[in-house]
Amino acid sequence: MTTPRRETLAKLTPVLTKRWLSPDAWTIDTYRQLDGYAALRKALDAHPDDLIQLIKDSGLRGRGGAGFPTGLKWGFIPQGDGKPHYLVVNADEGEPGTCKDLPLMTHDPHSLIEGVIIASYAIRASRAYIYVRGEAVNAARRLRNAVDEAYAAGFLGRDILKSGFDLDVVVHGGAGAYICGEETALLDSLEGFRGQPRLRPPFPATHGLYACPTVVNNVGTIASVPYIVLGGADWWKSMGTEKSSGPMIYSLSGRVVDPGQYECGLGITLRELIELAGGMQPGHNLKFWTPGGSSTPLLTAEHLDVPLDFEGVAAAGSILGTTATQIFSDQDCPVYATYRWLEFYHHESCGKCTPCREGNYWMVRVYRRILSGQGTQEDLDTLLDTCDNILGRSFCGLGDGATSPVTSSLKYFKQDYLDYIEGRTAPKLSEKTLVGAH
Repeated sequence: MTTPRRETLAKLTPVLTKRWLSPDAWTIDTYRQLDGYAALRKALDAHPDDLIQLIKDSGLRGRGGAGFPTGLKWGFIPQGDGKPHYLVVNADEGEPGTCKDLPLMTHDPHSLIEGVIIASYAIRASRAYIYVRGEAVNAARRLRNAVDEAYAAGFLGRDILKSGFDLDVVVHGGAGAYICGEETALLDSLEGFRGQPRLRPPFPATHGLYACPTVVNNVGTIASVPYIVLGGADWWKSMGTEKSSGPMIYSLSGRVVDPGQYECGLGITLRELIELAGGMQPGHNLKFWTPGGSSTPLLTAEHLDVPLDFEGVAAAGSILGTTATQIFSDQDCPVYATYRWLEFYHHESCGKCTPCREGNYWMVRVYRRILSGQGTQEDLDTLLDTCDNILGRSFCGLGDGATSPVTSSLKYFKQDYLDYIEGRTAPKLSEKTLVGAH
């Protein structure tokens, strides 16, 4: 294990994670002892439009993967339209390798609830929903308990803190469908329908939940709001980079000594993150990694010093995504890793559109042929052709994301594919997996 240098340790910026190690951090008593709900009092004294402008000035961008400017999204909500407004928090964290929202909800649920109240006040919403992934039983239990505590303390319900503002919050458990991480599929699920993406336009800002103006934000995005209200836009922008402001929780997993969540300013590099995580495991050398989960194009050891912000990762040919940084070594196979990811996307495809439903189905079978030692060079052309017919042609981003590990692994590790095809690498799958694969 390597000891991080002092300058690398200085990259740690515990903001959203600062309460996680406090005793009983999930309770309202601990939360209020550590500045909890102070931002709410300050926010309720401000005009809602001023809060939207504050979030715009801070440069806060969505922490769910797309990185869309949060204040701009809030500003899209039409005012004076006579319709109910809704805030929906996307807590359906299902991207393989992603683990930043679940620990936040488990250890510090009140930060999310306080952010929900402030955001709802800013967009003039009187009802908010937190859509939690069905398997996240502990996180949902903590959230529901925190909501009850907030009601009892007068932070939710009627006439919050004598401000005249009313808000009800519902914690809704999903059924564990990855597609419901897509915001319009999530809205359909909330309405009681099968979770499938909607055609856009119209967009949720005008026709969201129950065809009313709706803001859909990620857990990390909304949980950031109280800190910005208390600290100010300039303080928030003092962390991160010019176009990617603030801290980010990076989820490190795989071949590092100490996997876990590391909150640092946007723009930190993988080299520094691995150092914070105690280095690579003994006997392992970095081979490939995902900057933002399995739906982002793979990067290699050549990209160790790429700034992990929205612009830096994009310039390197990938996407920052959910900052799910999965670390693979020279003892891991990029072909087999891609196959396992594709099995996930094939399983989780909602089936609404042909490119995603059929493309992932057939690519899984091609990978089974290759990994069983029965592949041909034509299979590689088939994979690329299939990806070309999925990318930009599927109904939502699930199909696009599924192509990312395929095209990037073929770009950087084509020889690994050829080694299976030409017999230099022993088959990883038995011929039994080929049943129905041809």
